[in-house]
Amino acid sequence: MVALVRGVNVGGRTKLAMTDLREAAAACGYEHVRTYIQSGNLVFSTSDRSTAAVAGRLRKALAGSTGLDPAVVVRTVAQLRAVVERNPYVGRGEDPAHLHVVFTSGTAKASLGSVDLARYVPEEAAAVGQQLYLFLPSGLGRSKLAADLARQKGPPGTTRNWRTVTKLVAMADETAEEARP
Repeated sequence: MVALVRGVNVGGRTKLAMTDLREAAAACGYEHVRTYIQSGNLVFSTSDRSTAAVAGRLRKALAGSTGLDPAVVVRTVAQLRAVVERNPYVGRGEDPAHLHVVFTSGTAKASLGSVDLARYVPEEAAAVGQQLYLFLPSGLGRSKLAADLARQKGPPGTTRNWRTVTKLVAMADETAEEARP
């Protein structure tokens, strides 16, 4: 599975050392625990099949060990592979540096809400399943579309750039191989 911890190590407000994240995951009984970069990306194996239960357990462990209570989004390896396959912008040949994915927490479907996409051209967004795919040619930090989507009511989500998403798939595949008896 892959856990995406929301809002850590961004802007210096909620610092979470990746060693603390790995230790919290290990305390939950998760195995083959690995992190990727300093923004709350965790790959691990578990026999538990419920992403909601895994997210809740990890969130509780983080709160107990670090005092932080961030939202945690969990996807299985198969779900993360599907995220990669369903990206509507990759097939068009868009620069991967301009692609981002917002992962919603729980079982909520992603939504554009009341956002009128025509106002944001050349930026684009597409809601597919539990993910919101973003094409942001000027980057996430300068995006008015991303800022307005973040203000929409709905389930919390966490955003990852396309390079991180594809790296997490590769790491999850490696972890799945390691976990096989």
